Amino acid sequence: MTFKELDLSNQLQYAIDDLGFENPTPIQEQAFSVVRSGKDVVGIAQTGTGKTLAYMLPILRDLKFSKQQHPRILILVPTRELVLQVVEQIEQISKYINTRVLGVYGGTNINTQKQSILQGQDIIVATPGRLYDLALSNALKMKSIQKLVIDEVDVMLDLGFRFQLMNIFDVIPERRQNILFSATMTEDVDALIDDFFKNPEKISVAVSGTPLDNIEQVSYNIPNFFTKVNLLHHLLKDKKTFNKVLIFVGFKRTADLLFKHLEEVFNDEMCVIHSNKTQNYRIRSIRQFDEGKNRILLATDVMARGLDFDEVSHVINFDTPDFPENYMHRIGRTGRAEKAGKTILFSTEKEQEVKVGIETLMNYEIPVLELPEEVEVATMLTEDERPREDQGISKNRTSLEYVPGPAFHEKSEKNSQVNRGGSYRREIAKKYKKPKTRGDKNYNKHNKKK
Repeated sequence: MTFKELDLSNQLQYAIDDLGFENPTPIQEQAFSVVRSGKDVVGIAQTGTGKTLAYMLPILRDLKFSKQQHPRILILVPTRELVLQVVEQIEQISKYINTRVLGVYGGTNINTQKQSILQGQDIIVATPGRLYDLALSNALKMKSIQKLVIDEVDVMLDLGFRFQLMNIFDVIPERRQNILFSATMTEDVDALIDDFFKNPEKISVAVSGTPLDNIEQVSYNIPNFFTKVNLLHHLLKDKKTFNKVLIFVGFKRTADLLFKHLEEVFNDEMCVIHSNKTQNYRIRSIRQFDEGKNRILLATDVMARGLDFDEVSHVINFDTPDFPENYMHRIGRTGRAEKAGKTILFSTEKEQEVKVGIETLMNYEIPVLELPEEVEVATMLTEDERPREDQGISKNRTSLEYVPGPAFHEKSEKNSQVNRGGSYRREIAKKYKKPKTRGDKNYNKHNKKK
């Protein structure tokens, strides 16, 4: 099927032509008529399959021009970066339509966003926290919402947005169309659907756990963190092959430590995003990587979830994610739009168990490559990798000098306390007499008798 067979308006077709798209992805093709029908929709599609256009094309197809101030379409996404991306995609496909769209998220001036809302909007794209703040302040009226879209809902629940979502459901009209898109179907997502959706029609394409055919996967078994760093240095030196690389780590502290060990060689070529970085820094890093100004982007799972980058040559999993679904989200950043992609997984001995979980989910065994001879196997260990008995020893002592102190419950006899009741308190009172003051009744009475 081509986009011309989807019954798009001329204006939408012009925008699609400008973007160079010819054929809709399976989720876009299947969701189009269902979303237009007005039924509640649950779409389960692997990352990188074009979920944003899957719900926006049918919505924009039937969105009539209106001068009303209050928004009619509400789209919730988990991160600020995803707000910006969705707004950009809506602006691209509504290029020839008179549609007002606004993105709102935390970390920026809420008063500026209130002013933009008061100017009148058709579509609001928001993170749950900031949207709830705007609704509570009465700056954003929800009474005209006709369609609610929740994108990447599994991430939203993982990030702890359930409370805000429940409250948002309470303040928007009951008569509305609910549209939910997710890459995974978890128990929490199921519970949300059961509570708030009315007989939803489910569309499932490329169920999570199915390895994408156009992504080549390989792995390395590596003894420790610094050997991983050495291998990464070795791979990234090949700039022609590794021309646009997304490196995933599980934690912010790992991202900072890795960046520190890479920046000496690749400083001008790389950038990093995680939640401790400022909003402007994150937006700039994403833009520079997407435009090719930076060859390497180092990111945590949450920050890069749902982001769409063009022509990523490699996704490198510096660590093996604890949850198999996160691996699927990571590798889905490459091989997008049916193009070939490559992924590399680094795993230590401790990470082998979760690697098996990933392979079980995918029903696919990731090929293991031998460590290149040029890569030095490091003997230095990180704090987390050192044997537990070594971790508490001060670096300023020799092993002979270090003598463990008593545990907190091993008190000396001198400091042990016994409950001696009232007699003990009376003894203390005798020993430490309360100083007599002019306010002491007995003292004053005694002085009067004299």
